[in-house]
Amino acid sequence: MLDLSFNNLDGVMHEGHLSRLAMLEHLILSDNSIAITLSPTWVPPFSLNWIDLPSCQLGPKFPMWLRWQTPVMSLDISNTSINDMVPDWFWIATSSVDYLNIRNNQITGVLPSTMEFMRAEVMDFSSNQLGGPIPKLPINLTDLDLSRNNLVGPLPLDFGAPGLRTLVLYNNMISGAIPSSLCRLRELRLLDLSRNNLNGSITDCLVNKSITDMTDLGIVNLSLRNNNLSGEFPSLLQKCPQLIFLDLGHNQFVGTLPAWIGEKLSSLSFLRLRSNMFYGHIPVELTKLVNLRYLDLAYNNISGSIPRSISNFTGMTQTRGNSDNLQNALTFERADGEGLVSVYDENFTILTKGQERLYTGEIIYMVNLDLSCNSITGEIPAELGALVALKNLNLSWNNFSRKIPENIGALIQVESLDLSHNDLSGEIPSSLSALTSLSRLNLSYNNLGGKIPTGNQLQTLEDQASIYIGNPGLCGPPLLRNCPQPEPIPGENHGDASDDLVSFLLAMSSGFVMGLWVVFCTFLFKRRWRAVWYSLCDSLYDWVYVHVAITWTSLRGKING
Repeated sequence: MLDLSFNNLDGVMHEGHLSRLAMLEHLILSDNSIAITLSPTWVPPFSLNWIDLPSCQLGPKFPMWLRWQTPVMSLDISNTSINDMVPDWFWIATSSVDYLNIRNNQITGVLPSTMEFMRAEVMDFSSNQLGGPIPKLPINLTDLDLSRNNLVGPLPLDFGAPGLRTLVLYNNMISGAIPSSLCRLRELRLLDLSRNNLNGSITDCLVNKSITDMTDLGIVNLSLRNNNLSGEFPSLLQKCPQLIFLDLGHNQFVGTLPAWIGEKLSSLSFLRLRSNMFYGHIPVELTKLVNLRYLDLAYNNISGSIPRSISNFTGMTQTRGNSDNLQNALTFERADGEGLVSVYDENFTILTKGQERLYTGEIIYMVNLDLSCNSITGEIPAELGALVALKNLNLSWNNFSRKIPENIGALIQVESLDLSHNDLSGEIPSSLSALTSLSRLNLSYNNLGGKIPTGNQLQTLEDQASIYIGNPGLCGPPLLRNCPQPEPIPGENHGDASDDLVSFLLAMSSGFVMGLWVVFCTFLFKRRWRAVWYSLCDSLYDWVYVHVAITWTSLRGKING
């Protein structure tokens, strides 16, 4: 065994390094930057049964020395810069492998028609340029990833792998209907057919069998988004009680949402039905999905009002909610000979904060409620304030009316709040200033009025004027329209002045009377004080009289003289 994995080695490895290793059985150089440059005519002296070379430099041509390595049990040449057509001898050399990984290269060609005779249990051919149809699969296969290729044609009528657990085919050009053979894959846990050209109804999967005659399927993650699938909400899903992740977005499904979703799919944490043609009310039974953390019904024809029982979405009410349920549906592990590795890493595009954002594993932390672009009416229920774990709330482009709930400020974790293009009226609740996590707010094109609240996060939002545009009754910063000052009412002002004057006169009169009464009583009972007072008054009188008389006589003399 030669194991130099995870050492950040670089440089070049050539025939001289390997020519004397005749007994070598395991070559493990994973996660290094070694360039293995071997002559296409070189025949190695060893016969490896374990080849683990991910992230090494093998390309651009297909490494010819691999044709002599038989029978190999495990082969991993993923991310090795191979840009070549897969040779026929490769399928012969790998016919006995248990684990085969060639992902993340630029390998072209088609899958062999003899693929069903291979022994592989795990195959990962994702992120290449393989074309052609999907052939019948090896009977022992449990995990297959052909995503991000150029595969065409219909899905096989017989998959030929009864123990298949994960089937990942997104981002191809597969067409036709979903065959009934998928219903026979009882071990299937993950099925991702998104971003293809599939059409028809999923009910075709039942063929002539009644839904009541079917046994339950074990699927946990089903993604069919971005196809041309049609028909009503698939009744087949009643037989998928373990379903946690369901994405039917961007198709042509029609009809109403069945009430049985809340009972038959009680484990759902993620439900995306956006960009279809569903209509009718949101069934009250839907709020029985206590584990739901992500609900997207945008771009449909949903009408009616939001059920007040929406607060039953317990997964949206717990700020420290357990996301393990959703994580289990998005993280699948498989044996690669050394241990368990994650096999599912698809990206999710989510509309939040006014733009599309790309999520991968962190989707488990996105608590989302998006009902935008429908025909929902009535008021926004105050019960919505109980969903305190929400990070994205989008109710735009509907027909909501009346006031914004006063308790909207209870959504302490919301980062994006969009209530634009409705018929909301009244003042903007001041509690909005309590949303310290808010980074995007849109209240435009409603009938809101009054002064715009200020404080905390509201002052830091970008492009503030556009937040409130289309509400002619709003005033105050950041708008240029000033709020009018309250004008005094004439009758009330005169009344106030009159009352003030009366109060002043009463106070002055009372003081005068009280002072006079005190002096009178003092002189009445104090004889000595009375005599002194009268004497003082007489003396003051005499003094004034004498001075006045003298002054008058003097003035007359000057005038006459």
